[in-house]
Amino acid sequence: MSCLKLICLFLILNLSFEAQNTYAQKRPNILLIMTDDQGLGDIGLHNNDVLKTPNMDAIAKQGAEFKQFIVNFNCSPTRASMLTGRDNYRTGVVGVTETSHLMKSSEVTIAKLLSEAGYSTGIFGKWHLGDSYPMRPSDKGFQETLIHKGGGIGQASDPSGNSYFNPILEHNNVRKVFKGYCDDIFADATLSFIDKNKDKPFFAFYATNLPHFPLTVSDKWADPFRKMGLHELNARTYGMVANVDANIGRLLAKLKELGIEDNTIVIFMSDNGPRTKRTKNDLYPDRYSMNLRGTKTSVYENGIRAPFFIKWPAVIPQGIKFTNLAAHIDVMPTLLEACNVPVPKGLKLDGLSLMPLLSAKVKNLPEREIFIQGHAGSEPFKYFHFTVRGQRYKLISPTDDPYGDISRPTDADVKKMIANLELYDIEKDSSEINNIAKKHPEIVKSMLTKYENWFDQAIKDRGPDWPQRIYLGTLFQKNVQLSRFDWGGPGAFGKHSNKYGYWEVFSAAARYRITLRFQKIPASGLAFFKYQGLEKNILVSEGKTSVIFDDIELPAGSGRFEAFLKFDSKETGVQFVDVERIN
Repeated sequence: MSCLKLICLFLILNLSFEAQNTYAQKRPNILLIMTDDQGLGDIGLHNNDVLKTPNMDAIAKQGAEFKQFIVNFNCSPTRASMLTGRDNYRTGVVGVTETSHLMKSSEVTIAKLLSEAGYSTGIFGKWHLGDSYPMRPSDKGFQETLIHKGGGIGQASDPSGNSYFNPILEHNNVRKVFKGYCDDIFADATLSFIDKNKDKPFFAFYATNLPHFPLTVSDKWADPFRKMGLHELNARTYGMVANVDANIGRLLAKLKELGIEDNTIVIFMSDNGPRTKRTKNDLYPDRYSMNLRGTKTSVYENGIRAPFFIKWPAVIPQGIKFTNLAAHIDVMPTLLEACNVPVPKGLKLDGLSLMPLLSAKVKNLPEREIFIQGHAGSEPFKYFHFTVRGQRYKLISPTDDPYGDISRPTDADVKKMIANLELYDIEKDSSEINNIAKKHPEIVKSMLTKYENWFDQAIKDRGPDWPQRIYLGTLFQKNVQLSRFDWGGPGAFGKHSNKYGYWEVFSAAARYRITLRFQKIPASGLAFFKYQGLEKNILVSEGKTSVIFDDIELPAGSGRFEAFLKFDSKETGVQFVDVERIN
C-alpha cells in the first residue's frame, strides 16, 4: 500500500472516530421504560417457553443487560430510589400506602436536574409517590404529566368504578376521562411527547401500570395464552406483558422513524418481582420464575431482582451481559453522567454511575452491598424484613407478611429476628435453598454490622420530619382532594376499610370549603372534621353521599386532619375530603 493510501486511510478512520466521539458528547435523549410487577422470568429473553417479548428483548440485544440488578420488593420504594439515586429510607418512602409512600419534598429527582439542564421531561403512567402538593410529579421536575393516582387504577385514590378501560386520569393535574386501554393511552402520550420534543433533548418516562393487579386486559391479548392451556391468572398476566411489549415496539419504531435512535438512551426495567394472588412467597401454578425463590414483597431473589436492559447505539456496544451487582439507585447517577449534568454540590447519592462499565473504561464496579428494607406504616423498624445483597453473599431477615399489621418489635422480637437470619451464597445457590448462616457466623456478623450502620445513618439522613405532609391552600394546589390512600392510622384497605384514618397536613391561613364524600349512608348520623383543636360536626340524613362545611377558617401550621362519620357511637372513615381554599 502506498504512503498516500495509508495517509488517506488514517484520515478517514480518525475523522470517523472524531465524529462518533462528538456525536456521543451531544446530550442524548432518554426513554425510560418501567413495568409494574413484571418478574425476571416474565420475559422471552430469559427462556420463558410461552411468553415472547421481542421488543423488550431487542433492547438487551442492541445494548447491555445487567444480570444481577437489584430493586426494592415493592413499587414506591423502587421508584423513589430510581428517581433520586438514594436508598428509599432516606427519601422517606418505606412502603406503598398509608403515608409510607409519600416522598419527602426536599428530595431532588433526575427529572428536576434534567429539566434545569434544558431537557423536556414527561411521565406517562404510574407515579405512586404522593398525589398532592408538594409530592406530585409536576412538583418534582416533570413538565408534562399523564398519570393515574395512588398505586393503581381503581384503588382508594380513584372514584368508584374507575377501570383500565376508559380510565379517569390526570393530565397536567387536570382530571379527565380518556378513551381506550390504559397502557395504550400512556404509550400514545409518550409517542406524542417524543414527537413534540424530537429536536431537543428529552427525558420520557413511560411508567406503565401493567401487569399490576387487577389483571384487566382484553381477550385479544389473553386468549393466545388461554389456548396454550395456561392458568387464567398467567394468561392475563402474560397478555398484559404482551400488550406492553407491543407498545414498546411502537416507541422504538418512533425513535428510528425520527432519526434519533442512535443518540437515545433506552432503559427497560421493572419495579419489583412478580405479584401473585396466593401467598407472598408463592407463585401462580406453572408461572416461570427462573428457579428463583419468592415474589413481590419478598426479600428473596425473585422479589428483588429485576430485568435491566440499556441501549445507546452511539456509545454502548451490542449484546453485552454484565454480572456486576447494580441497582435502582444507580439509574440517576448513570443518566446524569451520560447527559453531562453534574450532581449538585452537597447532594448525597447512594448509587454510582454505570457509565464507566458501559463504555468499557473499567472492567468491574467497586465491591459493595445493596440494602433493601420496607414494611407497613411510615416508621422504620430495625432488623425487620431486610436484606443486605452483596456480589456473592446475601443476608436476609424474611417476614411472611411485611405489609400486615405490625407494631414496633419488642426486644424479644428483635432477638428472634437476629437468631433467624439467613445467609446464602448467591453465586453458587441463586435459588436460595441452602441457608449457610450457621456455617459462617463471621460473614453474618460482618454483614449485620454493615446493615446496622446503614440503617442508623439512613434514619439520621431521613430526619425527624416524616411522614411528608400534604399542603392545603397553596397557590400551587388550591383545591386538594384527600383520599384513604394517603391517610395514616388504621389503614385504607381490606379489613380496615370501615375504620377511619387521618391526614398529616400543613395548612395556609385562609377560609376553606370542606366537603366530605362517602358511600350512601344507611341511617342518619353525624359528620365530623377535626384539625388543630378545631372540631365541627353536621347532622347527615339517611341516603346522603356528601356533606359540606362552608367558610371554615383554618390556621397556618401543621397538624392531623381528621374526617369521619359517626353512627351509634361507631366511627367510620369517609372516602374523600375536598379541601378548597375560597379566599
